[in-house]
Amino acid sequence: LLAQYHEWQGVPYRAGGQSKRGVDCSGFVQLTFRERFGLELPRDTYGQSKIGDRLSDDGLQPGDLVFFTTYAPGASHCGIYLGDGEFIHASSSKGVRIDNLTNSYWAPKYLGGKHIVK
Repeated sequence: LLAQYHEWQGVPYRAGGQSKRGVDCSGFVQLTFRERFGLELPRDTYGQSKIGDRLSDDGLQPGDLVFFTTYAPGASHCGIYLGDGEFIHASSSKGVRIDNLTNSYWAPKYLGGKHIVK
């Protein structure tokens, strides 16, 4: 996952994007799971939030999906858990980056995680 991050770090956010010219959160998650795990996930955050096994917060493992409520009720943003409270995602303000689940912006918006890769 860190190799994927280094490859995509700083790529700007673009709604509906799925290339190094711009990518959105669910597009980044979909591309990462296709390239790194050979899995095809739904294209949008809502669809991604409906698959996998729901986890308790202390059950998160690297590679799990994490979901947030941002601009709309329910899952409207997603990322991939890296471990130690960190996740990789395509931020609408800063592009592909790593953030912490406990930071003041993300913590109150966190909805939970899903285990996809067995």
